[in-house]
Amino acid sequence: MFSLLRFYLLIAGVCFVSILPCRAASYVYISLGGEKRIAVYRQNEQDGTLTHLEDVKVPGAPGCLEVDPEKKFLFASIRSAKEFMSFAINPENGKLKLISAVPAGGNAAYIATDRKGRYLLSAYYGEGKVAVHRLKKDGTILPEIVQTIPTDKNAHAILPDQSNQFVFVPHTGPNAVYQFLWDAGQGKLKANEPALFKAAPEMEPRHLAISKDNRFIYFDNEKGSSVTACKLDPQSGTLTAFQTVSTLPKDFEGKNTCADIELSPSGKNLYASNRGHDSIACYAVDPQTGKLTSLGQAATEETPRSFNIDPEGRYLYAAGQKNGKLAAYRITPENGKLTQFATYEVGKSPSWVEVVKFP
Repeated sequence: MFSLLRFYLLIAGVCFVSILPCRAASYVYISLGGEKRIAVYRQNEQDGTLTHLEDVKVPGAPGCLEVDPEKKFLFASIRSAKEFMSFAINPENGKLKLISAVPAGGNAAYIATDRKGRYLLSAYYGEGKVAVHRLKKDGTILPEIVQTIPTDKNAHAILPDQSNQFVFVPHTGPNAVYQFLWDAGQGKLKANEPALFKAAPEMEPRHLAISKDNRFIYFDNEKGSSVTACKLDPQSGTLTAFQTVSTLPKDFEGKNTCADIELSPSGKNLYASNRGHDSIACYAVDPQTGKLTSLGQAATEETPRSFNIDPEGRYLYAAGQKNGKLAAYRITPENGKLTQFATYEVGKSPSWVEVVKFP
């Protein structure tokens, strides 16, 4: 009788546990170019604090990191080795397992998967070109390059729009954004008409962020220390600029260049990093017009080249490339302003921050 009662209690306990929501896990991956490693941290989702888990050694200085749409794989551009690497992500502990390593065709400054996770797109700063690699379902990067297209010097980023029909490549060299049509079936890029969106003089667009509704695309301007907001024509895939706002306070007179740009998951806020002023510029986004309103700047560690926002939109992590420190901020839900709550010594020359959440 006692055993039978215990059995029923056990079953009841299992049923009770099964209806409770599983606690999600989030991890932060940091490229450390000065130490040839990718550092893995676990995020405490209650307070945003980080715990170091492991380091993954790579054959050169890692740069841009990218996660596939299903969050199964992490892709890395190993810049000094001119390689691409792919890793399987263990959702239970965030650790990485190498899947493939292939020649990249150059020093790729930026990589991104297409929206279906079937291809890896890459932009080459020094070589002035873009390329496409095919991805297998198991995360393997196939070594054969599907396509290479010469563009111009200083190709800095590459990203498909939300519809997976168009691809944009900002260039600081020719002060323009290359506009491509994307054939998701064949994995081929084709120059749009016009092929270039020309930025205002001395802007030099560097990185980009695309709104979830696919109506607006924002570029941070490296030389111009500003953000330019563009409307995306959903039929033609071309851009029209309608606003440019400074990333700096009016009284700043020193040297500065912009680096990274991110939209919050809600789309209500946008952030851009200042190298020189050493800050994150914060903006409110009008959901109807896409226009930006400055919320001021939050101080960072030295030379914030890369930062990332967790998928819940609660925390932002910015890496100081010059001093090897990571600044952690809480994002105020009501207005999107940043409050720093921690600083971490992460290693030499952090060049990329990527936050991944598992349900």
